[in-house]
Amino acid sequence: MNSRQATTSEQSVNGSQDALDPGTTMDAPTVSADSQEQPLREAVDTAMRRYFEHLDGETVTDLYAMVLAEVESPLLARVLEYADGNQTRAAEILGLNRGTLRKKLKYYELI
Repeated sequence: MNSRQATTSEQSVNGSQDALDPGTTMDAPTVSADSQEQPLREAVDTAMRRYFEHLDGETVTDLYAMVLAEVESPLLARVLEYADGNQTRAAEILGLNRGTLRKKLKYYELI
Protein backbone atom coordinates (compact mmCIF):
# COMPACT_ATOMS: atom_id res chain seq x y z
CA MET A 1 0.00 0.00 0.00
CA ASN A 2 1.52 3.35 -0.94
CA SER A 3 0.60 6.75 0.46
CA ARG A 4 -1.47 7.64 -2.62
CA GLN A 5 -3.65 4.58 -2.11
CA ALA A 6 -4.01 5.30 1.59
CA THR A 7 -5.04 8.89 0.87
CA THR A 8 -7.66 7.69 -1.59
CA SER A 9 -9.05 5.32 1.06
CA GLU A 10 -9.24 8.14 3.59
CA GLN A 11 -11.09 10.30 1.13
CA SER A 12 -13.62 7.53 0.58
CA VAL A 13 -14.09 7.03 4.30
CA ASN A 14 -14.48 10.76 4.88
CA GLY A 15 -16.94 11.02 1.99
CA SER A 16 -14.99 13.89 0.48
CA GLN A 17 -12.99 13.69 -2.70
CA ASP A 18 -11.13 16.92 -1.99
CA ALA A 19 -10.44 16.32 1.71
CA LEU A 20 -6.76 15.75 0.95
CA ASP A 21 -4.63 16.15 -2.12
CA PRO A 22 -3.39 12.71 -3.20
CA GLY A 23 0.22 13.65 -2.43
CA THR A 24 -0.53 15.18 0.96
CA THR A 25 -0.20 13.31 4.23
CA MET A 26 -2.02 14.16 7.43
CA ASP A 27 -0.10 14.84 10.62
CA ALA A 28 -1.30 11.72 12.39
CA PRO A 29 -0.57 10.82 15.98
CA THR A 30 2.25 8.37 16.44
CA VAL A 31 1.82 4.94 17.92
CA SER A 32 4.33 2.63 19.48
CA ALA A 33 5.00 -0.44 17.39
CA ASP A 34 8.03 -2.63 17.88
CA SER A 35 9.33 -0.15 20.48
CA GLN A 36 9.44 2.65 17.89
CA GLU A 37 7.19 5.66 17.52
CA GLN A 38 5.65 5.83 14.06
CA PRO A 39 2.69 7.55 12.43
CA LEU A 40 -0.58 5.63 12.53
CA ARG A 41 -0.49 5.32 8.72
CA GLU A 42 2.88 3.57 8.89
CA ALA A 43 1.72 1.30 11.73
CA VAL A 44 -1.24 0.16 9.61
CA ASP A 45 1.01 -0.35 6.61
CA THR A 46 3.45 -2.42 8.69
CA ALA A 47 0.64 -4.48 10.21
CA MET A 48 -0.88 -5.22 6.79
CA ARG A 49 2.49 -6.21 5.35
CA ARG A 50 3.03 -8.63 8.26
CA TYR A 51 -0.49 -10.00 7.86
CA PHE A 52 0.06 -10.78 4.19
CA GLU A 53 3.49 -12.30 4.87
CA HIS A 54 1.96 -14.65 7.46
CA LEU A 55 -0.83 -15.79 5.13
CA ASP A 56 1.60 -18.07 3.33
CA GLY A 57 -0.60 -18.26 0.24
CA GLU A 58 -3.91 -18.73 2.06
CA THR A 59 -7.03 -17.09 0.62
CA VAL A 60 -8.41 -14.04 2.39
CA THR A 61 -11.99 -12.76 2.42
CA ASP A 62 -13.68 -9.88 4.23
CA LEU A 63 -10.35 -8.21 4.96
CA TYR A 64 -11.87 -4.72 4.88
CA ALA A 65 -14.44 -5.61 7.55
CA MET A 66 -11.78 -7.28 9.71
CA VAL A 67 -9.45 -4.27 9.56
CA LEU A 68 -12.28 -1.82 10.24
CA ALA A 69 -13.38 -3.81 13.28
CA GLU A 70 -9.82 -3.89 14.61
CA VAL A 71 -9.47 -0.13 14.24
CA GLU A 72 -13.01 1.09 14.87
CA SER A 73 -13.55 -0.46 18.29
CA PRO A 74 -10.53 1.12 20.01
CA LEU A 75 -11.16 4.38 18.14
CA LEU A 76 -14.69 4.59 19.50
CA ALA A 77 -13.58 3.60 23.00
CA ARG A 78 -10.82 6.23 23.17
CA VAL A 79 -12.97 9.03 21.72
CA LEU A 80 -15.78 8.21 24.15
CA GLU A 81 -13.25 8.24 26.99
CA TYR A 82 -11.85 11.58 25.75
CA ALA A 83 -15.40 12.97 25.70
CA ASP A 84 -15.89 11.80 29.31
CA GLY A 85 -18.63 9.40 28.22
CA ASN A 86 -20.64 12.15 26.51
CA GLN A 87 -21.97 10.41 23.40
CA THR A 88 -23.18 13.62 21.78
CA ARG A 89 -19.73 15.14 22.08
CA ALA A 90 -18.06 11.91 20.92
CA ALA A 91 -20.34 11.81 17.87
CA GLU A 92 -19.40 15.39 17.03
CA ILE A 93 -15.68 14.64 17.39
CA LEU A 94 -16.03 11.62 15.09
CA GLY A 95 -18.30 13.37 12.61
CA LEU A 96 -21.03 10.79 13.13
CA ASN A 97 -24.71 11.02 13.85
CA ARG A 98 -25.32 10.24 17.53
CA GLY A 99 -27.63 7.36 16.59
CA THR A 100 -24.94 5.87 14.37
CA LEU A 101 -22.42 6.17 17.17
CA ARG A 102 -24.78 4.43 19.62
CA LYS A 103 -25.35 1.62 17.13
CA LYS A 104 -21.59 1.12 16.75
CA LEU A 105 -21.00 1.31 20.51
CA LYS A 106 -23.61 -1.40 21.05
CA TYR A 107 -22.16 -3.54 18.23
CA TYR A 108 -18.72 -3.47 19.84
CA GLU A 109 -20.27 -3.89 23.31
CA LEU A 110 -18.86 -0.58 24.50
CA ILE A 111 -22.16 0.40 26.14
